[in-house]
Amino acid sequence: MIISRLKPQKDLKNGIINISKQEKIKSGIIICIVGSLNSATLRMANGKIKSFKGPFEIVSAEGTISEYGVHVHISISDAEGHVFGGHLSEGCIINTTAEIGILKSDKTLKRIFDPETGYKELIIDD
Repeated sequence: MIISRLKPQKDLKNGIINISKQEKIKSGIIICIVGSLNSATLRMANGKIKSFKGPFEIVSAEGTISEYGVHVHISISDAEGHVFGGHLSEGCIINTTAEIGILKSDKTLKRIFDPETGYKELIIDD
């Protein structure tokens, strides 16, 4: 297991990508992210990108890591407790901290473009 912390003002998605490179993670599962954001940029279920101004608490996050990219879903809550969620995009800027737990996988995870969905989708090789 890899436990890492990203510091204030860093981009969360880019930070995860950098951790995966530093730790040489070819395939992994993000099991948790705890922390806060100043701002968030998320891809919604309809494919549109939406930006939010914080501060926010990260209330849940999970995803996969492969050499072909990261796929993370995240939920954040505002000062009133309203929760927003979506696909993690660049532009999620850390407020105080982001503590990340990652499990390396023995399986080979790949992300290959799927013309049916229009997105890179997960392929698992043994």
